Amino acid sequence: MSELIVPRRFCGPPDSGNGGWTAGALAALDDTDAPDDHAGPWPAIEVSLRRPPPLDTPLHVAVEGAVTTASADGAPVAAAHRVDRALTEVAPVGPDVAAAAESAYPGLDFHPFPTCFVCGTDRGEGDGLRIFPGRVGAGPDGDLTAATWTPHPSLHEDWHTYADEVPRASVAATWAALDCIGGWAGDLSERLMVLGRMTARVDALPAIGEAHVVVGEGRGQDGRKTFTAATLYDAHGRVVASAEHTWIAVDPAMFGGRTPV
Repeated sequence: MSELIVPRRFCGPPDSGNGGWTAGALAALDDTDAPDDHAGPWPAIEVSLRRPPPLDTPLHVAVEGAVTTASADGAPVAAAHRVDRALTEVAPVGPDVAAAAESAYPGLDFHPFPTCFVCGTDRGEGDGLRIFPGRVGAGPDGDLTAATWTPHPSLHEDWHTYADEVPRASVAATWAALDCIGGWAGDLSERLMVLGRMTARVDALPAIGEAHVVVGEGRGQDGRKTFTAATLYDAHGRVVASAEHTWIAVDPAMFGGRTPV
């Protein structure tokens, strides 16, 4: 038994946790058979979000069989378990292409959650991730999006001992970087959604201060559900981490979100 707290800094909607950060923080608690140097690779883990993660609230974490569940007031908030399947990576784009795409980020014109830790336009440098993905093409089932990201020193986690001396961002921050770009690839500007499920595999924690590229891909819809994927690449074009998402269309008023004027 342990506890998990989602600090207010890591909000998505203004009064609940960013789905990717919350999912990654829960996934990080599964450290059985973790790599000796804690830098990667980590096993693929699927996290289902049952309800909006409360902020600054101790969540009770319990393990039952293969499932790790975080709960508040006796009700499940998120549940995680390992999966034994491959994740299909999103093809890379060059850093120049990704940087140019940021000027076309739809969130610059309208953002339903401008305080989001990952993609919010109201978050300052060193406060939020400021991952602002723009469209770089079209796939068979949705848009392709890309953005650059350089992990800030404030994301460094220092409770593991690494095989090298390179400071690295936390598992939770790595999952967060893979989160919202999927939503924008699924046309978040036209269809307000929140993360319902995320499966991620971390091959290597991203190095602090190193330029990265994160790419997203829309992979179709089914009723209220939208399916997307994301992959994070380092400065040398190597895969750092990959994710697949299921998003659920919601009423923005239920999450304190803004609606287009």
